[in-house]
Amino acid sequence: MSARRWLPEVPRGWPDLTRETTEPYFRRLDDALAGFPEPVFPDRGRIFRALELTPRDRVRVVILGQDPYHGAGQADGLAFSVPRGVPVPPSLRNVFLELRRDVGAEPPGHGDLSAWARRGVLLLNTVLTVPAGRAGGHSGWGWERFTDAVIRSLAAAAAPSVVLLWGRHARAKAPLLGGSGHIVIETAHPSPLSARRGFLGSSCFSRANRALADRGRDPLDWSLPPGTGKDARADLALAPPTSPT
Repeated sequence: MSARRWLPEVPRGWPDLTRETTEPYFRRLDDALAGFPEPVFPDRGRIFRALELTPRDRVRVVILGQDPYHGAGQADGLAFSVPRGVPVPPSLRNVFLELRRDVGAEPPGHGDLSAWARRGVLLLNTVLTVPAGRAGGHSGWGWERFTDAVIRSLAAAAAPSVVLLWGRHARAKAPLLGGSGHIVIETAHPSPLSARRGFLGSSCFSRANRALADRGRDPLDWSLPPGTGKDARADLALAPPTSPT
């Protein structure tokens, strides 16, 4: 097998995941990405950004999505998030609708969720890369096994966290948390195709805060810092449907 390494190192805040990078499946994934002839999103340096911004010992809430956005300039390494100045995708607009209805937090005028990540929200997709223009194009490549390891790592953590499973792919991870003491809240995906079948009206944000408080942890501030005028214009521009994440 090739010794070439394309993927970056796993962030130090997740030391128990280092052994995953020595497994044959991970090396096959690394080799496949190294030789992939098409653009891959997010940029290589942002693939593990969710783990970098939210070390395991700081996780309070997990939001689990599907795979990164597959449009150029959209994926930033955090599930559902896009960089400032990029039009807010339809799924994220529905997240902001439910956030306002549930806890009164106003849409920030941009789609950058990094403030949540720094407060302890692990914004993780079940698959961490995607080919340009092809949603789900790297499903089955081995990422699911790696993100299973992330969830098992969280399940072993002493401090209880709340895990929000949005959509079918995320809900498939629920058995990994059985008996762990962590709180699992399952809803439909916020995609326009499914949001009205169990995401909108779910009150998942306030339910997460109540669960944290019940277990002696501080509730999360779900507000996001407002954007600039440019960001606000991006928020008003409805992005065309791409990936369901």
